[in-house]
Amino acid sequence: MTTKLDLEYQRLHTYPLMPNTNAAIRALRKSERRKVSNLRQKREFLDVIKDYKKTVEAGDTASAIGKLSNVFKKLDKAAGANLIKKGKASRLKARLSKRLARANAPKVTPEG
Repeated sequence: MTTKLDLEYQRLHTYPLMPNTNAAIRALRKSERRKVSNLRQKREFLDVIKDYKKTVEAGDTASAIGKLSNVFKKLDKAAGANLIKKGKASRLKARLSKRLARANAPKVTPEG
């Protein structure tokens, strides 16, 4: 007959050390769920940033302006959930805004 601890050990066999108490087992399960959620949320905002960068590089500024607000929203949510620090979110927003401004700026060629 297998016990609850044995079943948990089989499920979590990738860990080098098995939690000793039931509370530690529950905490490990909780941290696994949070890890999956955090990775999903991080992947979402990275994908949104990548899509925005492709749009800017393609020169579609009207679409890029619309996507920029979505990028800002995702970054603020990630900073609120402590996936990234508030300063990093602010820095990314500034850099992404600057990228759009550079793409819209008229091309100046040195006369000579």
